[in-house]
Amino acid sequence: MIDLDPVTEPEDIERLRGLIEEHARYTGSQRAAEILADFDNALTNFVKVFPMEYRRVLGQMTQADAEVKRAQTHN
Repeated sequence: MIDLDPVTEPEDIERLRGLIEEHARYTGSQRAAEILADFDNALTNFVKVFPMEYRRVLGQMTQADAEVKRAQTHN
């Protein structure tokens, strides 16, 4: 029912880093500090949980958007 994807999109990486930074700031977490100190290597230990149905709907929306754009360029 879900896909586990690597975190590779720049927006996702930035969001993940920000969440860990906030966690470290508010809790003083040593583990968060360790992750941030070697973030590029630690990043491989994280996954993005993505519901398959949501991915399917996004794909349909992207396809519909492309069809609308094609129709607009032909008019």
